[in-house]
Amino acid sequence: MKLEASKLDLAYGNNRVIDGLDLALPVGKITAIIGANGSGKSTLLRGMARILKPENGLVLLDGSDINQLSTKAVAQQLGFLPQGPVAPSGLTVHDLARRGRYPHQDLISQWTTSDQVAVDNALRLTGLEQSSETPVDQLSGGQRQRAWLAMALSQETQIMLLDEPTTYLDIAHQVEILNLLKRLNSEEGRTIVMVLHDLNQACRYADHMVAMMNGQIVAAGTPDEVVTPQLVEKVFGLMSVIIDDPVSGTPMCVPSFLLDGETDEG
Repeated sequence: MKLEASKLDLAYGNNRVIDGLDLALPVGKITAIIGANGSGKSTLLRGMARILKPENGLVLLDGSDINQLSTKAVAQQLGFLPQGPVAPSGLTVHDLARRGRYPHQDLISQWTTSDQVAVDNALRLTGLEQSSETPVDQLSGGQRQRAWLAMALSQETQIMLLDEPTTYLDIAHQVEILNLLKRLNSEEGRTIVMVLHDLNQACRYADHMVAMMNGQIVAAGTPDEVVTPQLVEKVFGLMSVIIDDPVSGTPMCVPSFLLDGETDEG
């Protein structure tokens, strides 16, 4: 299942954010989208997920215009976890996870054993089995993020688009979620695309990286190809040194700025 964009224009009213963008996402790989705030990362993900309709250009799902496909057909193949989603008041963790199964149901058979297995598995993978009857709005920020991820996992799509999936999570749970996504990719071959702010985590977990600036792609390739001192300075305005991550061997970005009043003498 291939997802790509061709000459894509995306805007909010008169504010064009993405202009003439071309992008082909590697099938069965993890892609990390990086860039400074306001670079268009989340807007691109919304366009690729059919949440935001293009002004011009196409988003193609296996060669078909995604905006010409039915909502159900798209949702059976592509899952989207937005940034900062909000659940209706009183909705439990289990009920939220069940919503991921809606695209797989019909009027004749609205709930099956396979649906329940998918929900149970999603709750287990996200560590929320004991909180399944807790209202989502009573959870901590980190637990709430995992509840939304459980919904995305229960959808069982071949493509997952995740906008900052580690938001609100402490470092241990960030690693836990990223390891889970890596496992889903390696064991099940799912194509995973995620917006990440942590450049070093993006390097460690992604096979492919896309760097954005002002609504345009300025670099794309492997972490070794994309993350260079020149790219970090151009995209983030940050002087840095790139070294090898001592654990993964992937690029690690170390800021090289000096504190105010310091010099590099002595």
